[in-house]
Amino acid sequence: MSQPQDFIYLSPPHMSGREQHYIQEAFDLNWITSAGANITGFEQELGGYLGMHVAAISSGTAALHLALLALGIGPGDEVFCSTFTFVATANPILYVGATPVFIDSEPTTWNLCPSALEDALKDRVQKGKLPKALILVHLYGMPAQMKEIQEITARYGVPIIEDAAEALGSRYQGQLAGTFGIISAFSFNGNKIITTSGGGALVSADAKLVEHAKWLATQAKEHTPYYHHTTLGYNYRLSNISAGIGRGQLEVLEERVQQKRTVFQNYKRLLEDVQEIEWLPEPEGFFSNRWLTCITLKKGSSLTPEQLRLKLLEGLIEARPLWQPMHRQPLYHGAAYYGGGVADDLFARGLCLPSGSSLSLADQERVVREIKGAF
Repeated sequence: MSQPQDFIYLSPPHMSGREQHYIQEAFDLNWITSAGANITGFEQELGGYLGMHVAAISSGTAALHLALLALGIGPGDEVFCSTFTFVATANPILYVGATPVFIDSEPTTWNLCPSALEDALKDRVQKGKLPKALILVHLYGMPAQMKEIQEITARYGVPIIEDAAEALGSRYQGQLAGTFGIISAFSFNGNKIITTSGGGALVSADAKLVEHAKWLATQAKEHTPYYHHTTLGYNYRLSNISAGIGRGQLEVLEERVQQKRTVFQNYKRLLEDVQEIEWLPEPEGFFSNRWLTCITLKKGSSLTPEQLRLKLLEGLIEARPLWQPMHRQPLYHGAAYYGGGVADDLFARGLCLPSGSSLSLADQERVVREIKGAF
């Protein structure tokens, strides 16, 4: 009698075995709070890896919110934002009362299009209102075209906030993603390349910006012996327990990057005879952590991405559509958008395959059999 098959998830957590050491240490010292040695250690260790100052935060979304606040962005301001992303990238713009303006993708890396960005900035100059910042995303671990984007934003004096939630360990021209912007945000949600169970980080080369963000994240408590507040603050600090998980995960980050890249390479090799599948490229000078292995189906394919997703689900395999662009979301109906429909096309033709760093070759082969059977 055959055994029932296990469900294959898209990107489940992958523990190193070291997390329990840091968690137990926190329990032994009774630091079950939003302060303690694990938070300090996690910030120092992540900062050492990135070469940046770090604030450990409760989520990547909270980090983006704090980034906007730290730059003084609020009602009446505009913020440019990648349209092809998860809603958490854009929502903090609304949190601070600002107005989002969405920018299309380009087809090479799927990230923000430099040409559409320049068109948007020229148009905003004519309208007499430049954005106060650009939130730039590195999608699925693939770095954006940073050289061109930095040159354009520098000409207009627009600071870059990097949403590097999916891109820890990725590099552009040898430089780590998340180290280009004035402030950057990372996510350590359970599906990311490393996790703190739920959490994030705000990073910057500017120590004062990071200290200000930490202060805001700790209810903006003034330095008095009693609770004294002059500014609206937030309860956004990471817990000492979660930071302990993160420390155990950081120890295997480079291993996880290589495992994710191996998953991508295996898929590409095993599916090379399926002519209807295209892959997210990795141009020269770009190094992706391949957080998720993403495909697009060629125009005129015999299947739609949704038909393929449902076929995989029948085989107890989780796949997921690519991000629906923000300018197509009812929440952002009427928002300004610059582009030519690249993100719309990617959404219409794309699918994310199971990409866990613990995914076995046997399970990958099972996914491939289901895909080939669907075609």
